[in-house]
Amino acid sequence: MGLLVDGAWRTDWYDTKGNGGAFVRSTAGFRNWITHDGTPGPSGQGGFKAEAGRYHLYVSMACPWAHRTLIFRQLKELDDLIDISVVSPDMLDEGWSFATDFPGSTGDRLFGLPYLRDIYTRAVPDVSGRVSVPVLWDKQQNTIVSNESAEIIRMFNSAFDALTGNELDFWPVMMREEIEQMNTRIYDTVNNGVYRAGFATSQSAYDAAIGPLFETLDWLEQHLSDNRYLLGERQTEADWRLFPTLIRFDTVYHGHFKCNIKRLSDYPNLWAYTRALYQQPCISRTVDLKQAKRHYYFSHDRINPTRVVPAGPDLDLWAPHGR
Repeated sequence: MGLLVDGAWRTDWYDTKGNGGAFVRSTAGFRNWITHDGTPGPSGQGGFKAEAGRYHLYVSMACPWAHRTLIFRQLKELDDLIDISVVSPDMLDEGWSFATDFPGSTGDRLFGLPYLRDIYTRAVPDVSGRVSVPVLWDKQQNTIVSNESAEIIRMFNSAFDALTGNELDFWPVMMREEIEQMNTRIYDTVNNGVYRAGFATSQSAYDAAIGPLFETLDWLEQHLSDNRYLLGERQTEADWRLFPTLIRFDTVYHGHFKCNIKRLSDYPNLWAYTRALYQQPCISRTVDLKQAKRHYYFSHDRINPTRVVPAGPDLDLWAPHGR
């Protein structure tokens, strides 16, 4: 996992030494918004109007952050309006690449470039920062709109409604305070919590992450005994921000990231909830656990030096969920 410094590639891994062995996630660098009429959004510049065929989405099928955007692309029926390129799951010294030797990877369908970093420098030649997915590209302005998944899904939630006629709203005004509270707890302790545990390079940093992670999973298990979704009977953004972490939990995080106090499948309500979301129309096509497993076990040689990818677990995601 390298980074760009003034447009030049460096192969630096995450530096945890200055944080007592703790992993600290970097912030996204491109924060523009697509809006229905091109007016400025909450951050960045204006000029990004919702138009069919104008935008291209770069994703990894392994990455939970990119997975959010694929889910909203399906939920909001944007697959005919926004095309995609899928990087290789093997993120080695050169970072995310467009190699096509692993099933499901597409190459760069827009420019035919070899690495995702080339998309970043095409937008800003002297850019500095981590080269991450997702990336939402504007073909008209020839630049990156955003590489912040939490904001891309909110664009997808409403900006294109007039074009698709799909008015499903996963961030309704009257529920936003509740959604934000749920998002904050889940992001801190679960979405990012698995990474804080997995990338920790000291026992104290690992211990500081693993406790809150399983405290929240235990709380969610109890909460879902009385609630169909996180905020009652209605699906919201909070459900679809949690799902990408849950669907990867037993396959990747339990073993590779040492999140092994329990498996997700040991939680009856959480496991049924995960299957219920997976079985929603078109959601299963956004899930590729073979790519996820390959990425984590093969790319993170500091955690798994042998790069041996395990065979299991064997999960029945189509089992009746009863919710």
